[in-house]
Amino acid sequence: MKKDMITIGDAMITLNPSIAGPMRFVSSFDRKVGGAELNVAIGCSRLGLKTGWISRLGNDEFGRFIYNFVRGEGIDPSEVNFVDGYPTSLNFKEVMEDGSGRTFYYREKSPTQTMTSDDLNEDYIKNAKLLHVTGVFPAIGGNNVSIIQRALEIAKKHNVLVSFDPNIRLKLWNKQQAKETLSEFLPYVDILLTGEEEADVLFGVSDPDAIIEKSKEAGISTIAVKLGERGSVGHKEGKTLYANPIPPSKVVDTVGAGDGFDTGFIYGILNEWSLEKILKFANMIGSMVVSISGDNEGLPYLEEVEIQLGEKDRVER
Repeated sequence: MKKDMITIGDAMITLNPSIAGPMRFVSSFDRKVGGAELNVAIGCSRLGLKTGWISRLGNDEFGRFIYNFVRGEGIDPSEVNFVDGYPTSLNFKEVMEDGSGRTFYYREKSPTQTMTSDDLNEDYIKNAKLLHVTGVFPAIGGNNVSIIQRALEIAKKHNVLVSFDPNIRLKLWNKQQAKETLSEFLPYVDILLTGEEEADVLFGVSDPDAIIEKSKEAGISTIAVKLGERGSVGHKEGKTLYANPIPPSKVVDTVGAGDGFDTGFIYGILNEWSLEKILKFANMIGSMVVSISGDNEGLPYLEEVEIQLGEKDRVER
């Protein structure tokens, strides 16, 4: 069955702290599921898109938990396999009182390191409308760079749209490594979803207008610059638009806000919306995500976004 969007990436068990503050003082954690690419797939699925995920999981209890969770979210896991000898990745989150935080990764022997570019199913990619990739998966190591490169080549060959979030994690590689590797992906990218700091690594500029110009020079026609609490800037079909932020009711956990924005932007692109409508929708999802603790717990269903935007009435009883 044809998918609206598919993605490739490592999934993790995310251990969320039971209390706010430095992690060394936290004695208990809640088990959740996380992973940048998987979060976007979850968000797109909740909005009603047909989604698929390409990955590997450890043949262990955590791997089974993630697999069942993914199936429960309506994501196609047919290109996900279990592997022995490679434990499912973990991360521990530290959340401070103001909602900011840090993430500590334990993914040195990720199950995805057993993948090669030969494992990619060309028909699976060909039968998708959009392939979403990020800078996280190639940073993990192994054959991941060549896997993404091959996936991009397949997508381009079959006119599959490519969205790309640099999502540069400096705990996984340094700025020079990220710039050299991710720059090789840009010629295949149709939609760039970036923050200012990531663009500074890629292009050497952090001003939104300059980011858009550099992206256009790289051949990218649709660009979104995520500005966090300052909103976002988008460029599509020769038009550049600044979109005001939508303040959340309360900032609880900022992790996953960028993935939420990506989800909304991808949904709008696939539905051929205007740039103004796409940015407003994506900003709203980002705002909704930070008001709930967890990597993907705040990713909303379509009706919830429509209610927040005033497009639908909430019926309480």
